[in-house]
Amino acid sequence: MNPTINADAAELAKFSDLAHRWWDADGEFRPLHQINPLRLAWMSSLCSLQGKTVLDVGCGGGILTDSLARSGAKATGIDLSTKVLRIAQLHALDAQTENVTYREISAEAMALEQPAGFDVVTCMEMLEHVPDPASVVQACATLVKPGGWVFFSTLNRNPMSFLQAIVGAEYVLNMLPRGTHEYAKMIRPSELAGFCRAADLNVTHSRGLSFNPLTQRYWLNDNTSVNYLLATQKPMGSQL
Repeated sequence: MNPTINADAAELAKFSDLAHRWWDADGEFRPLHQINPLRLAWMSSLCSLQGKTVLDVGCGGGILTDSLARSGAKATGIDLSTKVLRIAQLHALDAQTENVTYREISAEAMALEQPAGFDVVTCMEMLEHVPDPASVVQACATLVKPGGWVFFSTLNRNPMSFLQAIVGAEYVLNMLPRGTHEYAKMIRPSELAGFCRAADLNVTHSRGLSFNPLTQRYWLNDNTSVNYLLATQKPMGSQL
């Protein structure tokens, strides 16, 4: 792998090994399937997706990308795992999803190729898996048009998050494969907001994501102590 690419080979291998399970709604990626409607509804409440060009950074097997296209957007998903992109492409063919494409390219390379090329950029559950998350945030800011929206979701870094997202989800409830997340790579909301400000993105909204293991239900709220989402907007007069 090119050492200049902002990716962790072990992280890519981890998700590539599970590529064939990506669209199994009862498998290892069940949480992504469960939270996808919540994320999509929240984004749709802040900006219209109909007819918009949307880029999904770190798209994996395309769970969100596919939904974006089905919401009326012209969606492009990018990732650096060949195997998961094949799964995403196969699913799009099988489900006959229109207006969706997938590419094996980094966010930084895409930013050089298509600056200000998208109305909306999403980067969900990805920043905590790369060596330099600030670089991805900057790339997302470059990729979106002035006035456009960039949405992020990731995991907070604190004792509560460690207990719930790693100990609870991976070792007690077995909701996720063990080793899915590393505590040191989790990102506090203040840190992510700082990356956004440095990239000339204005943070406009934040939401927390909570889970009840008894009812198996997820919901959005104001508690950002574990999982959280940030909505940001690029100023109209912003330069690339």
